[in-house]
Amino acid sequence: MVVTGLGMVTPLGSSVAKTWEGLTAGRSGIGPISRFDPKDLETRIAGEVLDFDPLDYLDRKEVKRADRFAQFAVATAAQALADAKLAITADLAPRVGVIVGSGIGGIETLVENIHAHARDPRRVSPFMIPMMIMDMAAGEIAMKFGPKGPNFSTVSACASSGHAIGNAADIIRRGQADVMIAGGSEAGLIPIAIGAFAAMHALSRRNDEPQKASRPFDRDRDGFVFSEGGACLILEEESFARARGARILGVIAGYGLTADAHHVTAPPPRADGAVRAMRQALADAGVAPDAIDYVNAHGTSTPANDSAETTALHTVFGERVTRVPISSTKSMTGHMLGAAGAVEAAICLLAMRDGVLPPTINLDAPDPTCDLDYIPHVARKGTVNIALSNSMGFGGHNVALVLSRA
Repeated sequence: MVVTGLGMVTPLGSSVAKTWEGLTAGRSGIGPISRFDPKDLETRIAGEVLDFDPLDYLDRKEVKRADRFAQFAVATAAQALADAKLAITADLAPRVGVIVGSGIGGIETLVENIHAHARDPRRVSPFMIPMMIMDMAAGEIAMKFGPKGPNFSTVSACASSGHAIGNAADIIRRGQADVMIAGGSEAGLIPIAIGAFAAMHALSRRNDEPQKASRPFDRDRDGFVFSEGGACLILEEESFARARGARILGVIAGYGLTADAHHVTAPPPRADGAVRAMRQALADAGVAPDAIDYVNAHGTSTPANDSAETTALHTVFGERVTRVPISSTKSMTGHMLGAAGAVEAAICLLAMRDGVLPPTINLDAPDPTCDLDYIPHVARKGTVNIALSNSMGFGGHNVALVLSRA
């Protein structure tokens, strides 16, 4: 399953080019919340998408009837299709599918309508349900661009879009589609969602230094930074892509997926679920750990995740682990929840394309339990033939993707 197109909307910019330029420059996309007044919240910072105009992709009526997370999905699908130079004709449409993952879907629409109902039940929007439900991101893409193949959403918290990409690759392997639009989208920056994550003590409270708040693997990390955004990848069956002369960015070579069966939010002490997911993905790709040139870590900037993921990487890579370049790009983008896996898979392909490994910024005082090469502060040149991308979600969901050159 080859990748022929990418689309991205992130706190670093509403395109692949803007996001990649920010990542390679080591720039943070985190700042004070501006979408509403956060003065009553413990956490008042986030990764907002500030340059996004849905009217670039949807007409005014469509914008009014689509939650922001679905708008991101349509935008990134449009970018990815244009990047792939792929037109979905009537003949091709039944062989093109869509899978878009999301952790919390149209939560902004849901909360707005709960407030409307409290004032007057007659004020609830007739569009509330189709705007709120998570599968509508995939549905909106199909209605906008016409694909009529397999179409659904994956929902596994922060592993959602990792599952979307892996399942999309499997659908092509099974011969049920020639092309899949796969990715993730998240737009949950509203007071109740930020307040809820803060109540769990999951979010950073470094409100006075927002650009330094996301600090994976650092001794002084105090939680993740909640962000919004999305990404879509165009996956194609290789012979189909080559027959139409498509430019191939890379291959979805391996997919691993497991459960911890341990705790609602915390990883198990030895991170065995993440270990098994990585080993599954490597086996699916038919490569040994020694073949991996770069790892894009889940790296959330929470105390529990970063130590556990480091333990898992030690187990999978053994004595070579200290020589494997690893970074958490969430240090710059923040954590886009269900969209994170797709964004980070795309980042692996860009690293492969340009021979540049994005850094982990804010790694000023490495945690002694996080003792690997996390590419601190500054991007590094390096050849990437095969990369590994990890995603882990509340509920104990683990996904690993192996991506390689064509």
